[in-house]
Amino acid sequence: MMRIGFGIDFHQLVEGRDLWIGGVQIPHHKGALGHSDADVLLHAICDAMLGALALGDIGVHFPDTSAVYKNIDSKILLAHCQKLITERGYRVVNIDSSLCLEQPKIKPHIPAMQQAIAEVLGIAVTDVSIKATTTEKMGFAGREEGLAAMANVLLQKIDTP
Repeated sequence: MMRIGFGIDFHQLVEGRDLWIGGVQIPHHKGALGHSDADVLLHAICDAMLGALALGDIGVHFPDTSAVYKNIDSKILLAHCQKLITERGYRVVNIDSSLCLEQPKIKPHIPAMQQAIAEVLGIAVTDVSIKATTTEKMGFAGREEGLAAMANVLLQKIDTP
């Protein structure tokens, strides 16, 4: 049995924060604002994983009102989502994701992001697709006020003997 999930996330960009995307710290003069490390890509992937099994969203599992999740590394959240789907007898087949931001350029960081995500989920790097686009200077992303990520995740029921 296969299940597909879709996730989307947005974060504001501000001075004085580190920029984490796909589990990788990216040098930039702005970082994403959020309760956790605000890793927009990992949050979208988490939401896609949870959505595939109708388990709610990351706000349900990791509320921004809880001090436990303050500045938490989003790879920990991703690992928890992996645990939730595994407990229900599923595994990640592949991820297809897109980032939307004007700056910084993401292409040089994609292999490290793929590696970080693959390691947490126990899948091959080739099963993690990450693409990036700009909004051609339009909207909040074009003005470099924020960034967005979208992800689709395919889950497969694990065969049990």
